[in-house]
Amino acid sequence: MKKLLPILLLLFVTTFGFSQTVNYGIRAGYNISNLDFSPDPTFNNDHRNGFAFGGFIDYGLAEVTSLYAEIQWSAEGGKGEDIEADYLHLPIMLRLNLGNLTVGAGPQASLKIWGSNDAFSTFAASGIAGLEYMITDELFLDARFAYTFTNILDEDLSTIEAKQTNIQFGIGIKL
Repeated sequence: MKKLLPILLLLFVTTFGFSQTVNYGIRAGYNISNLDFSPDPTFNNDHRNGFAFGGFIDYGLAEVTSLYAEIQWSAEGGKGEDIEADYLHLPIMLRLNLGNLTVGAGPQASLKIWGSNDAFSTFAASGIAGLEYMITDELFLDARFAYTFTNILDEDLSTIEAKQTNIQFGIGIKL
């Protein structure tokens, strides 16, 4: 039994490791984000346009499904110096490949990385969904929508609640 367990473990690891595809790459995007306040704000709440960039890994689970993880810097929030926020995002999506089109959805954890004495919370949890279109075997275009489930304002500093929505259009390359 002692010899059988390592042999089975080795067989499992090699079968699992060789049957999957792993893609790495980089991606850049353009954000259109806005804050939804409750109660309504007393100031002009316009959307903010910003940029995002990062790197990703797409791990094939089966022929048409994959698990996608990315680390991404993103400029979001609202328009105005007091309501702008930059984040380090970690989206994790379960994706379905439909030929040149891939759809995916999953959770996203966000860490605020800009400004320490503002009213924004350090951590935010979101849901994300997106579409990706492969132009070539390496080059793709995509669109994503993210909605923050948690209050992005620091609860100790404010009685106002804010949720963020973000639409992102991107281009990327698999290396």
